[in-house]
Amino acid sequence: MMKRHREDVLVRRPVRVECIPDGSPMDLEAGSLAQITQALGSSFTLLVQGQLVRLRGADADAIGKQPPAALALPEKVEIEDLNDLIRQALSTCYDPEIPVNIVELGLIYRCELEALEDSEKVRVVIDMTLTSVGCGMGEAIADEVCDKVLALPRVGEITVNMVFDPPWNRSMMSEAAMLSLGL
Repeated sequence: MMKRHREDVLVRRPVRVECIPDGSPMDLEAGSLAQITQALGSSFTLLVQGQLVRLRGADADAIGKQPPAALALPEKVEIEDLNDLIRQALSTCYDPEIPVNIVELGLIYRCELEALEDSEKVRVVIDMTLTSVGCGMGEAIADEVCDKVLALPRVGEITVNMVFDPPWNRSMMSEAAMLSLGL
């Protein structure tokens, strides 16, 4: 979608957002002032009256923005192509406080495909973690993972397991992620 930046915006219509870092819902009223602090993947991180919040990309019109473009998919998808498509989809998922996608952060521990009986579809099983066990945005990130993977052709079911063994640490990040974060 977009890169990390700061831009002042006016909330144009009432909209529900998620508070960062606990994930609790909050309603923004039309006329509220906000600052976009991150616009990556399919959501926006806003600063509103000192509170960071996450706005879903589907609600981008509430701040005068276009919803993020969907992942371009080939017309025909073979099962053997799904791992690459899943990785591409997961590369559009971001922690709202960190400008690096969850794949490059090393949060995806496992991704397996299982054939569904009597179907050309598969079940995707993903084990993922968070940068912190107490991260309140974990459910929102896992929901985004589910939504994006289920939108892929040939995917019939998904299970996302939140795991904390081994615990995440900075050594799990890709070199690109470390460079992006100045580490």
